[in-house]
Amino acid sequence: MKNQILPLLASGILTLSLLSCEESRSVKKNQNQLEPPTSSEKKEPNQTNKTKIKLAIILDTSNSMDGLIDQAKNQLWKIVTELAKTKDKNGEDPDIDLALYQYGNDNLSIRNGYVQLVQSFTGELDEISEKLFALKTNGGEEYCGTVISTSLSDLNWSDSSDDLQMIYIAGNEGFNQGAYYYERACKIAKSKNVTVNTIFCGNRHEGINTFWKHGADLTNGNFACINSDAKSVHYDSPYDDQISLLNVELNKTYVPCNAAGISKKEKQLRQDLNAEKIGKANASRRYLSKGSKVYRNSSWDLVDYSKGKKFDIGKVDKKHLPDSLKNLSDTDLQLKINELSSNRKRIKQEMAKLNKKREYFVLKEKQKAAKVDDVQLENAIIKGLREQASKKKIRFEETIN
Repeated sequence: MKNQILPLLASGILTLSLLSCEESRSVKKNQNQLEPPTSSEKKEPNQTNKTKIKLAIILDTSNSMDGLIDQAKNQLWKIVTELAKTKDKNGEDPDIDLALYQYGNDNLSIRNGYVQLVQSFTGELDEISEKLFALKTNGGEEYCGTVISTSLSDLNWSDSSDDLQMIYIAGNEGFNQGAYYYERACKIAKSKNVTVNTIFCGNRHEGINTFWKHGADLTNGNFACINSDAKSVHYDSPYDDQISLLNVELNKTYVPCNAAGISKKEKQLRQDLNAEKIGKANASRRYLSKGSKVYRNSSWDLVDYSKGKKFDIGKVDKKHLPDSLKNLSDTDLQLKINELSSNRKRIKQEMAKLNKKREYFVLKEKQKAAKVDDVQLENAIIKGLREQASKKKIRFEETIN
């Protein structure tokens, strides 16, 4: 394994340098590679006219990737807040789901090509955060073609050409390693309306020579080269304390309504703590993400659950509600839900205003510093997201909504 990536403190945000990646070279095929089996993927019928954004993040968790994993932990919520700004071509909010894979880790099964589905597509982002923070690195073999092929088979992709579907795969070994043709995997991705974006942890020439650029080119995706040894700057703002107080109020509007609800509520609070351990700026990003349309918890939260078309107040199992709500009549319970929903809406509106002010403040701080920040994992993902979203006529508003 190459030791290009150095472990960083969990409280630091890993900064990376994006290098120009225009060059292309002819591609040599590995004659020992095999083609992947035919996918048995089940298609997801688009039962509504809402545009979908599906983003699968695939991370190399081999020994040399501690820095990459730390950065993913640090920057998840920045990516989420960017997604929260989107509107589709009809001015509607897209349905947004994230998935997470790891590969290249000796703790994973060799029978599966050292590949693991960590979290399938979900809109419940606390699930992504919890499992991301649980990732550990260990030596292994990195098979990019295998993990791309597996994700195309395992995940519930959409069959609509109007939807934005992306894979982001990051690592530092040859893109052509393993028994599966990466070319074949990428061509299958393109046929499924899935764009493969590659992020090579190393220098530009090595990324090109080891086929990372070619992998992205096959689906018209983005190729980024990053240097994980660079350090980034945290930009705390005068609005962070206000955002933190609003988050406390926001959490009060989340009410467990079923057997899984209590553990899910605890998970919500744990992910707040995980974000806070990294720093005030990162915590603000998480809180602002929670104040956006992207953060939804209809599987356990009473308010989100009540917004479903099939919601029936008479079918709520009150034994799982907090003691203060268990003995309410259906009428009074509905009034309480309306109150919580109204409070949440108000808090989110205040958060959106603060997010706009915070982003403006950070921009000015960067300008005063008279330096251009090295591009990080989040920037590589956001750059590709914005470029590919425009092809689907998805636009980005000034702030979260």
